[in-house]
Amino acid sequence: MASETDTEIDLEYGLDDRPPWLKSLLLGLQHVAVMIVPATAVAYLVAGNVGLDAGTTAYIVQMVLLFSGLATVVQAYTVGPVGAKLPIVMGTSFTFVGAASTIGINYGLGAVFGAILVTGWLVEGLIGWQFKRIQQFFPPLVTGLVVVIIGLYLIPSAMNNVAGGLGSEHYGALYNLALAALVLGVAVVLNMFTGGVTRLLSTLIAIAVGYVGALALTVTGVAPGLVSFGAVDAAAWFAIPQPGRFGFSVQPVPVITFAFLFLVSAMETVGDMSSVTSAEGRTPRDNEFRGGLFTDGLMSSLGGVFGAFPVTSFSQNAGVINFTGVMSRHVVGIAGVMLAVLGLSPKIGALVTTIPSAVFGGAVLLMAGMVAASGARLITIHTTLDRRNMVILAVSLGLGLGIATTPEALSGLPRAAETFFGEPVIVTALSALLLNTFVPGEQSPLFDDPATPVPDDESDADPVSAD
Repeated sequence: MASETDTEIDLEYGLDDRPPWLKSLLLGLQHVAVMIVPATAVAYLVAGNVGLDAGTTAYIVQMVLLFSGLATVVQAYTVGPVGAKLPIVMGTSFTFVGAASTIGINYGLGAVFGAILVTGWLVEGLIGWQFKRIQQFFPPLVTGLVVVIIGLYLIPSAMNNVAGGLGSEHYGALYNLALAALVLGVAVVLNMFTGGVTRLLSTLIAIAVGYVGALALTVTGVAPGLVSFGAVDAAAWFAIPQPGRFGFSVQPVPVITFAFLFLVSAMETVGDMSSVTSAEGRTPRDNEFRGGLFTDGLMSSLGGVFGAFPVTSFSQNAGVINFTGVMSRHVVGIAGVMLAVLGLSPKIGALVTTIPSAVFGGAVLLMAGMVAASGARLITIHTTLDRRNMVILAVSLGLGLGIATTPEALSGLPRAAETFFGEPVIVTALSALLLNTFVPGEQSPLFDDPATPVPDDESDADPVSAD
């Protein structure tokens, strides 16, 4: 049974309510607008790191949109045991950026999609099936640290985009820095000093302003070729996805790496589902957790067949639900259909790739910082920062950031170990998981009942049993 919480909000539309069609379409479009930029940014970042051409990048963006839409529809309406019947908007996760880039460079994209195909349904399916047994191993201290390191790890990649993209002959050019600053500035001003839809869509509006600025620089000759529509003109309006376009290669290191990252992704989805149902003043039911995690894994594996990166729940859309009071799963289902339709058009994917790296960089820099900030908030709200937890924070972040900033420190390890332990997300998550599990404390699943409050060391009070 779902437990009641004190976080219930006034809902304009409940879970099974159907707003009028016009309002539903606009509310669905709002969900698409909020998530389309970060979802496609993941594909854009990985494609840039691996060195893919514009046409191939456009295809991956197309697949990301298609399978984000299909997974969103499944979450809203279910297919057998798959799906939560909750308004969960799905998209590609920043969790996989580093691993997909590194493995893509070292092993090829065939190894990336082979690992996704094998581990998506296997890992998240197993987690969904046995979730009640392992939930206690992932308290807010552990999941919060994972979210923090994901954000911090993305900042260097975002800065490279701010400068124009690695390998660009105009890397660090003044106009690149100016465009990124424009996007960042507009997003911050709209978010901090406006309200309503303008605040909600501040990032999307900022990118649009930056894009107009880039077009102006191109037309005036200040930055010739900065925006090019050649790939858009050549792209078809409609195309059928191509299974196995990048081939498949199942290799131990990529499989182990992605298996652990799917575990991390599952914890993100659990947190987002809890955020959505908190609007009704409850936590998710067991069948909702199970169906939601099944969707994560199965749709990620299916997407990998066609060249899409793994899909997971989007936190910003959970925030939209709490912000607007519109919890209708039918609205989110409409958003999923919109995404799937966009994903069937290569021209749309090609159009997204015309956005200059510097414009994306300004937005991704903000997103990365917000991801890290949300992780810090998760930790501070639910965790007492006593000596034990401060040590876990210090070790986990120290190792994760150390790997992120100085990856060459692991060059003496065998290649397989270097690839696995060279992922900051993995090192941080492993450190936090092991320390939290085996060091006695309130959030340890082995030494203290998580449901039983533990007094501070200075307090003489006896532990109070939970009701």
